Amino acid sequence: MLRHRPGPLALLAASAVLPGAVLEAFGSSTVAVSGRGHFALVGVAALVAAVASIGLTAAGVRRRDGQTTLLGIAFSTMTAMLAVHGIATPGVLFGPNGVVAVAGGLSLPVGAAVLALTALPAVRTARRMAPLLALQAALAAAVLVLGAAGLLWPGLVPAVPASGSRAALALMALGLALFGMLANRAVRTFALTRRADDLAVAVGCVWLAVASIATLTRPPGSLGFWVGHTLEIAGILMLGVPVALDLRRGGASRPLVGDLSAAEVVASEEAYLGARVRALMVGLGAHDGSTAGHSRRVALLAVQVGEALDLPAATLRHLAVGGLLHDVGKLSVAGEILRKPAKLTDEEYAEVKHHPEAGVRLLRELGGFPPAVLSLVREHHERLDGAGYPGRLTDAELALGPRILAACDVYDALVSDRVYSQAWSSERALALLREQAGTAFDAGCVEALAGVVAPELRLAPAVAHAPASGAAAIRIA
Repeated sequence: MLRHRPGPLALLAASAVLPGAVLEAFGSSTVAVSGRGHFALVGVAALVAAVASIGLTAAGVRRRDGQTTLLGIAFSTMTAMLAVHGIATPGVLFGPNGVVAVAGGLSLPVGAAVLALTALPAVRTARRMAPLLALQAALAAAVLVLGAAGLLWPGLVPAVPASGSRAALALMALGLALFGMLANRAVRTFALTRRADDLAVAVGCVWLAVASIATLTRPPGSLGFWVGHTLEIAGILMLGVPVALDLRRGGASRPLVGDLSAAEVVASEEAYLGARVRALMVGLGAHDGSTAGHSRRVALLAVQVGEALDLPAATLRHLAVGGLLHDVGKLSVAGEILRKPAKLTDEEYAEVKHHPEAGVRLLRELGGFPPAVLSLVREHHERLDGAGYPGRLTDAELALGPRILAACDVYDALVSDRVYSQAWSSERALALLREQAGTAFDAGCVEALAGVVAPELRLAPAVAHAPASGAAAIRIA
């Protein structure tokens, strides 16, 4: 989580600190709320969780999506526990009992544990819904049966975990760890998508974590106890509503799972990168389809190399946007020049070489593109030895992103059929990049690229290839 940008982290910190400060300052104060008030509040929470569980389970089964179905299982388990917790409220339907404490203390940690299971590979690829539905029914039935037994025979269930006890603190620590993991997944997804929905899920995880602190450390009837219950309802809503919106859009919800890849962000550019990026790509495709196809392939390679180098999610998003738009400046170059099958004249080649600066000017006029993306557009033709353009930057002046993009750009240009050249083999293109590694290209980026496009060639000796001077005839601009 610490590798993400500070803005979302500040919001998450505020969403924890503000209710936490209220809990610390006033949490022990007594609030006169009747048992019926507790019954009603918990009933609302159970109703919200029930609606979410029904909707998620139905959607998961319909789509044969194990992850969504497991989300429904998590909400249905919390629903059952919250229902038992509410029904067991002393003085409403039953007298003093230990069930109310057990169900209330376990609802959040158990729900978080089930949510955490969505990251398991077996669940990600699950297509058989029957075992998951059986698990959902078994968990809900077990909670309800045990709750009923405890209410009918109160002596069976002691009033644990008592607020602030060792058992309560252990449950609290477990809940904090699980909700922290879920929040980190959601923040990583947000760093890739920049969607408010995904950040809302992270805030919901934080609120549920604070709720577990409040309900397990503050006695019933205190302000902290009621703050915890309120945050529980709000947290469930913050998790459930974005998931429902994702399903309505026709896609799986990813923030709680955290398995969205940068390659998927490139493939679904409009959904994750916004209408402006999509509009620019459509315009580039209309101007020169070859350039648009090349840009999409380069963006995909760049994010795959970035993932291989374990770059943070925010950097992968920059690579996705920068890769897609790195040649957007060619909108200012005449289509006849871009599609010319013969060798370019010096004047024509000089015009083509202006496209990085033209692209940066266009993106600055549109506004809203971060400096990292502008650097990728401006510097993707720079080389470590200073022989590139437009700024003739050197090794010490080039960040990792432009180094990645430079290698991917040249590789795709070499292995793709164009009007002015036939495609090279992958082996030949990688051999050329390796020959120029350390002078023109970053060696680490070249090897990471080799691992993506041809794992069997990674770290292999360079095969025979045309000498570097032969590349001068290849138009890579």
